Amino acid sequence: MMTGAEILVECLKKENVDVIFGYPGGVLLGIYDTLFDTDIRHILPRHEQGGIHAADGYARATGKVGVCMATSGPGATNLVTGITNAYLDSVPLVVFTGQVPTSLIGGDAFQEADIIGITRPIVKHSYLIKDIKELAPSIKEAFHIARTGRPGPVVIDLPKDVVAAKTKFKYPEKVELLGYNPNYEGHPMQIKKLLKALESAKKPVVYMGGGVRISGATKELVEFVEKINLPVISSFMGLGGFPGDHPNFIGWLGMHGNYASNMAMTETDFIIAIGTRFSDRSTGRLDGFAPNAKIAHIDIDPASISKNVVIDIPIVGDCKVVLDQMSKYLGDYNWDRRAKERESWLKQIKAWDSEHPFSYKRSNRVIKPQFVVEKIYEVTKGDAIICTEVGQNQMWAGQFYKFKDHRQFISSGGLGTMGFGFPAAIGAKIGRPEKEVFDIAGDGSFLMNVQEICTAVQYRVGVKVAILNNKFLGMIRQWQSLFYNNRYSYSCLECQPDFLKLAESYGCPAFRAEKPEDVEPILREAMKIKDLPVLMDFVVDREENVFPMVPAGAALNEMILGD
Repeated sequence: MMTGAEILVECLKKENVDVIFGYPGGVLLGIYDTLFDTDIRHILPRHEQGGIHAADGYARATGKVGVCMATSGPGATNLVTGITNAYLDSVPLVVFTGQVPTSLIGGDAFQEADIIGITRPIVKHSYLIKDIKELAPSIKEAFHIARTGRPGPVVIDLPKDVVAAKTKFKYPEKVELLGYNPNYEGHPMQIKKLLKALESAKKPVVYMGGGVRISGATKELVEFVEKINLPVISSFMGLGGFPGDHPNFIGWLGMHGNYASNMAMTETDFIIAIGTRFSDRSTGRLDGFAPNAKIAHIDIDPASISKNVVIDIPIVGDCKVVLDQMSKYLGDYNWDRRAKERESWLKQIKAWDSEHPFSYKRSNRVIKPQFVVEKIYEVTKGDAIICTEVGQNQMWAGQFYKFKDHRQFISSGGLGTMGFGFPAAIGAKIGRPEKEVFDIAGDGSFLMNVQEICTAVQYRVGVKVAILNNKFLGMIRQWQSLFYNNRYSYSCLECQPDFLKLAESYGCPAFRAEKPEDVEPILREAMKIKDLPVLMDFVVDREENVFPMVPAGAALNEMILGD
């Protein structure tokens, strides 16, 4: 006979869980007492939100399921932002929450919160365990649901009496869930329709999203693209799914994407969309999006098909599997027929890129934030895992770092969560200790989970934090400048801590650069420190803007290009 706490730990071992990001509380003490004697590594963040973002970063960097735990009431509700963040970005998490005893549920007991009800719209599935016999089967199902199909978070709520109860431990060998059978293979007839339409297209593009990265379909996509010589445009969340230095890679589209991608998407006559949800930040005004294009859409989530954009050729399936299927039919079509037109189309797109590449006015006097990102790219040789906060720092990271690997770029795309990047970087570094991991941060975002410096120091996590410090909520200020007559209403962060002293108070090495010539030496010095976090405070041009910019409500080709 085993207690619920012991069963939980055995289940985690069966699922090969090697690290948990968790915060203890009264109803979880039985679990924590059991964890004390296991080999499973436990990371104690300084806030539950930091813990779940770390589990999220760990999952994205490793491809494993991230595991997070928090106690009942406020501990559980502090996870809600992180659960939503993972849900929108399709990140596999299993989240354990403590609950009051079953006899007290519904009675407004101390630290009772209906976390199942609160999170129902933002999880892939959830369980409230009322009988210890349900525990092991539910955990088995939770990991299966989190990692299969379109990945996502699953919550398991654990009442205190269930954790203490006893029963025999039996872990199911397989999962059978009525009505849950993700479709991995695309329908052959639909695939042939896509290839027939592509054969006739004069100006085709491949538009790839985060689904390509999640399914690990880079190799298959590169082979497909090279055989037909197609231009590849990424969504922001797709960055890294196709090599950023490949000659067929055009860039990323949307609000702060590059000119060539936005123009190509406006002029194309056929789109092969792979693993993307056509978010509003990517499409711009919908009635101006790809007005002359037929659209084929490959996605494992049938609910994503025609959700935001009407699709002509839907294909439900896993990106990697469907691309592999497509390659088997390529010999049945005449790709020479439109080869010259496709080549001419690719030259046109490259010409657009030459006219308006990502660029900025360089300065010898003040540090430009784009310059910092360029230098990070240089000193890391383009091989680091880059996490970002949210705002201008996030966009500059996407513009000036060329991502080559599908697990190299970690950013909050769907929810746009300030405070995400630093704890996510901690999780990524714990999962991939052999890699350099940077958090490219804004001062406003970084301050939202700054307490996690303590976590990184305690566990000697050698993550690098590069703050692009402009003493503003930079993206808010940019919008106020462009659309609200420079009325900077409550976006100034003039009062902020001395980041060097703050870091040093935690035992974290820290540097500051105020001149362009100091940037690279500080980055190289930071790279020498391997077993502690390093904070770098780059004092950048306060009123630098991110361009190009597609204003809200505008079409993709209605960009503001800047100076």
